[in-house]
Amino acid sequence: MKDKIVCITGASSGIGWATAKVLSELGAQLILCGRRTKKLEQLSDLLKVNCQLLSFDVRDRKAVFAAFESLPEDWKKIDILINNAGNAHGLDPVQTANIDDWDSMIDGNVKGLMYVTKAVIPHMIKSKKGHIINLGSIAGKEVYPNGSVYCSSKFAVDAFTSGLRIDLNPFGIRVGAIHPGLVQTEFSEIRFKGDQKRASKVYEGAEALTAEDVADAISYMLNVPEKVNVADLVLLPTRQANAYVLNRKE
Repeated sequence: MKDKIVCITGASSGIGWATAKVLSELGAQLILCGRRTKKLEQLSDLLKVNCQLLSFDVRDRKAVFAAFESLPEDWKKIDILINNAGNAHGLDPVQTANIDDWDSMIDGNVKGLMYVTKAVIPHMIKSKKGHIINLGSIAGKEVYPNGSVYCSSKFAVDAFTSGLRIDLNPFGIRVGAIHPGLVQTEFSEIRFKGDQKRASKVYEGAEALTAEDVADAISYMLNVPEKVNVADLVLLPTRQANAYVLNRKE
């Protein structure tokens, strides 16, 4: 891991932030991507490794490609891509859901992930090595009530990951996905449009995963021997059995 160039999208908070901290401790050089420039600067100041900061919205195709093109030549030689950026908006049945929420989830979770991947892989293909980890979700394995479009977006990530693994296999590039269950980050606050009271109830009695738990699992996936590819990893809190069964503390 030492001196490898690692690109992390959605690095300004949550799992992306925690992953950057874990990998910086292993000596990786980091490309930190996100929409909130000040947050990226705060993270960079905390880390003791070389960083490049790229501020863009993964949903904006032109901005994605322009951002990666703007990197210094040496930084374009990305060894590892962590596709972490994504979002959830609303928790409504199809018949009452806001279509703007649908667009945001599909554009960010699916198309944005694809745009970043497309921008990063040319060097990996040329050098015939590299590692890509996509952040999926237990929602990409099982559908739960009122989550049809969010689940659809994560099912798409799962399918894209499998197809990408096949396409890039001739070039020696490892491709995998990690699918966390309930993780206590700002995820629910975003989903509920800043309603902190509603968001906090999601985690009550759940003993949810932390961003650091997921970051540690990503680190494991990256640090197995090169002949090994952790292709698909589901990570759940002990109290969670699947996408919608959760044994909360009373």
